[in-house]
Amino acid sequence: MSGFIEGVDRGQITLFPDRLEDWIDEDNLVRVVDLFVDELDLPGLGFARSAPARTGRPGYHPAVLLKLFIYGYLNRIPSSRRLEREAGRNVEVMWLTSRLVPDHKTIADFRRDSGAAIRKTCAQFVELCRRIGTLKGDCVAIDGSKFKAVNNRDKNFTKGKIASRLAHLEADVERYITEMVRIDRQEEGEARTERVAHLAQRYGRLKQEIGKLKAMDKALADAPDGQISLTDPDARAMATSARNSGMVGYNAQCAVDTETHIIVTHDVTNKGFDRDQLSPMAIAAKEALGRDDLHALADKGYFSGAEIVACHDAGITATLPRPETSGNRSKGMYVKADFKYDAARDVYICPTGDELAYRYTREEDGLKVRRYWTNECQHCPVQSRCTTGKERRITRWEYEHLVDEMRDRLRSAADPMTLRRSTVEHPFGTIKAWMGATHFLTRRLRGVRTEMALNVLAYNIKRMAALIGIRRLMAAIPG
Repeated sequence: MSGFIEGVDRGQITLFPDRLEDWIDEDNLVRVVDLFVDELDLPGLGFARSAPARTGRPGYHPAVLLKLFIYGYLNRIPSSRRLEREAGRNVEVMWLTSRLVPDHKTIADFRRDSGAAIRKTCAQFVELCRRIGTLKGDCVAIDGSKFKAVNNRDKNFTKGKIASRLAHLEADVERYITEMVRIDRQEEGEARTERVAHLAQRYGRLKQEIGKLKAMDKALADAPDGQISLTDPDARAMATSARNSGMVGYNAQCAVDTETHIIVTHDVTNKGFDRDQLSPMAIAAKEALGRDDLHALADKGYFSGAEIVACHDAGITATLPRPETSGNRSKGMYVKADFKYDAARDVYICPTGDELAYRYTREEDGLKVRRYWTNECQHCPVQSRCTTGKERRITRWEYEHLVDEMRDRLRSAADPMTLRRSTVEHPFGTIKAWMGATHFLTRRLRGVRTEMALNVLAYNIKRMAALIGIRRLMAAIPG
C-alpha cells in the first residue's frame, strides 16, 4: 500500500512506558476526577464502606467506584458492564483506579446504594464553582424536559389506553368470529379445518389479552394518579411538545446560571407538568448559591400564582410570561391586557375610556381577588367585541402588581425569554445527546435521580474545564 501512511507490524516487539503515569498527560480531564474525589469527605457525604463477610475479602473503597462512575458519565459509558470492560482495557481507567477491575455487579450496586451521597457530590462541585468565584449566580434560568424511562409505552396503562385497546381487540374478535363462520359455511375439506383452527387459536389469544386488560382496568382504580407502569413502576406517561405525541418517562428540572451555563441545581419528578416546580427550584438554586436575592427566569408552563408569591416571599424575583388562557384574542375580541389599571385611583380603564370601578373582594382557589366592572357596557358601541354578558367584569389578584412588574421586565430590551431559552435548553440537549436514544438506564425514581446527578456532575466538570482550563481547575480544587 505505497503512498499511504503505514502502521507498525503487529508482531513487532514494543517497549511501553514502565509507568501508567507516563500515559496520562497533565491536561487530561481524568486528573480532575481523581483530585476532586480525593478531596471529598466521603464519609461525611454518606458513602458507606462495604462490609465484607467474616471470611470474605475486603470491599472496594468508595472513592474507586465513584471515580469510575464519574469517568464513565464524562465519556458516555454509563453501563456497569461497559465500565467493567473499560477497567480492564482502558489506560485512563487503569490509572484512575490503580488497575483495579471491579465486577459489574459491584459497580451497579454502588450506584444503587449510594444515590443520596452521589447527589450530594454533585452539589459539592457546584459549591466548588461558587467558592472559587466562577459561579456568581445572580440570575438563573429554570426549565424542565422529559426523559425516557426504561418502560415501553405498551407497558404503561391508563384508563384511556385500556379503553382504546379493548375497543380494537373486541373489533378483532368480532372479525375473527365472522371469518370463522364464513369459512365453515363456504369451504370444505382439510384446508377449512386448518384455517378454522388457526383463527380459533388467534381468537383465544385475543380473549386472554382482553382478560388481562380488564384486570388491569380494575387495578387502575387503586392507582393514585390513574397510571400503572409494569417495567418501571415510577415512570409516567407524559405529553411532549410534539403534536399528539408523548413518552413514558420522567420530568427533569434544572436551574442554570445565565452567565456561566453551569447547572446550579436539579431534580427529577414523575409529574408531567411544571406548574408547582418554580419556587422549589428557585429556592434550591438560591440556597446553593448562598445569595440573599436571585432573579429566576422560566417559561409560561411555570406560571402559578401561589408559586410566584412563594418566590416573592423568599426574596426571589421571578420573570415568566402569563399564558393566554382565553380564546377571545383570536376571535378579535378584547382581552384583559387591553384594560389599563390605574393604581392611584384603583380602577381599570377600558379601550373606549370608560372606568371599571372596584366592587368587592372574594377568595377563589385560595387566592384573594378583587372584582371590577361598570354599568355603561350596555350602551357601549363595541360591547360585542368585549363581552357576551351585560357588563365586562375584570378580576384582579391581590398580588397582581407582581405580574405587572413581570410584564414590564419581559418588554425590556434585555429580552429575558431569549436569554432563558439560550441558557437552559442547551444543557438538556447536551445531556440527552450523551445519554442516547434510550435516556435513563436505571429504574425507579431514586435510581433515576442518581443517574441524573451523575450526568449533571459530568456536564458541570466539562463546563468548568472549558471556562477556566483544566490546570486552573485542579489548582482551585484543594482548599
